[in-house]
Amino acid sequence: MVQSSTQLSAMTRLFSSAVFREMAKKGRSPLFARLFALTDIADSCADDATVGDAYDATFDVLKTAGRRDEYIYRSALTHNVLMGTHSLNTACMLTEFRAGACKADLAILNGTATVYEIKSERDTLARLANQVDNYKQVFAKVYVIASEGHVTGVLNTVPADVGVMMLASRYRITTVREAADRPDRICPTTVFESLRSAEAVAILKRLKIAVPDVPNTQRHAAMRAIFAQLDPTAVHKAMVTTLKRTRDLAPLSKLVDHLPRSLHAAALSVQVRRADHVRIVEAVSTPLSAAMAWA
Repeated sequence: MVQSSTQLSAMTRLFSSAVFREMAKKGRSPLFARLFALTDIADSCADDATVGDAYDATFDVLKTAGRRDEYIYRSALTHNVLMGTHSLNTACMLTEFRAGACKADLAILNGTATVYEIKSERDTLARLANQVDNYKQVFAKVYVIASEGHVTGVLNTVPADVGVMMLASRYRITTVREAADRPDRICPTTVFESLRSAEAVAILKRLKIAVPDVPNTQRHAAMRAIFAQLDPTAVHKAMVTTLKRTRDLAPLSKLVDHLPRSLHAAALSVQVRRADHVRIVEAVSTPLSAAMAWA
């Protein structure tokens, strides 16, 4: 089935944080209804289909090679790495995490910190070299996960210590080249700038370093100066331990269990209040025919 650019755009936007947050806030999403009406997915849904079924059907269309956007890649990493190799109880996932002058698409912290830069069919490689340089300052392992058509270009662009993965046409991740695990090359100052203040304090305490007793207006500069003197490997290890606690995903396990597979990545990356989880589940369980009246 051939979709127009308008239909593909609407399908992609169904997985946006705007729709997810609207469901969390209201238990319904007029934006979902408007976007879904622009697609032809309803034609392939059963009469008793729910909003969740509609999401899975939409995802099945988007995950075919040539149409895949960043969300499809994030979902593949969520299921194959975070929930496949690891679990929500042992690892944490960061999205849009600041790393130097860039924001990392997705990072997974378990025994080490691994970042994944996504280069989908819709992306170019223009910024890749700079992105990788920034990521190395915060994460011990750097991977680029790309479409089949980008793999050769990625291998020609990034250094040999950067891993390369490919999301194959059948929606399977294959590792083209393993990433080196190099916590020794990170920049403690850049790590500091990526953290919340309380996380930076926790890292200093974990390293048994006194937190500077200065006025709040001077605290950032004082702590930054301390981080600049620290051992990179020690900072990296403390960062992993601290962020696994402060960015813990285990409380989201119940929500994930009640959502269709296609929305797992959204549930783990879009921040909503825990009190709103029940509204999301209700919205996704709504019969599709009723949901179309949300608009």
